Amino acid sequence: MITQIQTVNVFVSDQDGAKEFSIGKLGFEEQMDAPMGPDSRWVQIAPKGAQTSLVLFKPTKDMPNYDLAVSQIGGFTNFIFGVDDIQATHRELTAKGVGFQDEPSQQPWGWWATIKDPDGNVSGLHQ
Repeated sequence: MITQIQTVNVFVSDQDGAKEFSIGKLGFEEQMDAPMGPDSRWVQIAPKGAQTSLVLFKPTKDMPNYDLAVSQIGGFTNFIFGVDDIQATHRELTAKGVGFQDEPSQQPWGWWATIKDPDGNVSGLHQ
């Protein structure tokens, strides 16, 4: 029986840079950084205490759907981070140099903003 969503991939061009951004600016924790073969690593990070984690995945030319994976770098990640206080989160992340594509705004479904990582990947924030 399926009990959880364990990991979600984020395609990146630089695993070390993405890891540094996620840990240093977003406050995530490293869960694993292990080799997966030549030119490939499993880099898994997550917010403290989270059940679901992100795998910072650098596409390699020998993987199936390489072109599709590469084309996703710099797009919307299709996941949204939950926050307790979007205004405080905005101030904290802005002070750490995190770029916002959309500043916090009230929407019919709650408060919303979007952040960008160094690859230009966009993730939502929702309160």
